[in-house]
Amino acid sequence: MLKKSLLIIFLILFIDQAVKIWIKTNMYIGQEYSVFGNWFIIHFTENEGMAFGMKFGGEYGKLILSLFRIIAVGGIGWYLFKLIKENADKLYIICMSLIFAGAVGNIIDSVFYGMIFSESYFNIAQFMPADGGYGSFLHGKVVDMLYFPLISGNYPKWLPFWGGEDYLFFRPVFNIADSAISIGVVLLIIFQKRFFKKENDNKENTDTKVSDVTA
Repeated sequence: MLKKSLLIIFLILFIDQAVKIWIKTNMYIGQEYSVFGNWFIIHFTENEGMAFGMKFGGEYGKLILSLFRIIAVGGIGWYLFKLIKENADKLYIICMSLIFAGAVGNIIDSVFYGMIFSESYFNIAQFMPADGGYGSFLHGKVVDMLYFPLISGNYPKWLPFWGGEDYLFFRPVFNIADSAISIGVVLLIIFQKRFFKKENDNKENTDTKVSDVTA
């Protein structure tokens, strides 16, 4: 299962970074292309490092977020290796591989993109610009591009607070790495009984064997 896990991680990272680098070196922020009508659009935007365009403001906030993500990914990587070593449920390992790969994909942006790319506002970014990048180590921005404005309209006027206002679903712009994390988490939620029942059964079997030996 180790090879399959590594293959999943490699493929997600390769696709994620290839798409981000293409976007960064061929589009400027705010530029967009319609893929399928008005419901699937490639829209270039950047965020400070949280999924689906969410922000954690300030220079120190960005630094703290980047460091936290690196520590979290280290923990996920250790846990994934532990699952593989213990021959855990294959789907469980796949879920954790997706989450790990997605987290690493966004960390690469946060850690390195500020140093290797120039700004993308009003112009296409340069790779390894002579004057240096737009940010320092750990201060890069995550590239997002997948936009699915599936449904739009107006809230009924009788609705409290939002009556008469416009709404749009799905508003966030995200990337391949975010998608991998989301798929992994959704699968964990759907199959949690299967995953954690097997873990509990394995733990009970281990405890039984230990009791038999010490008895």
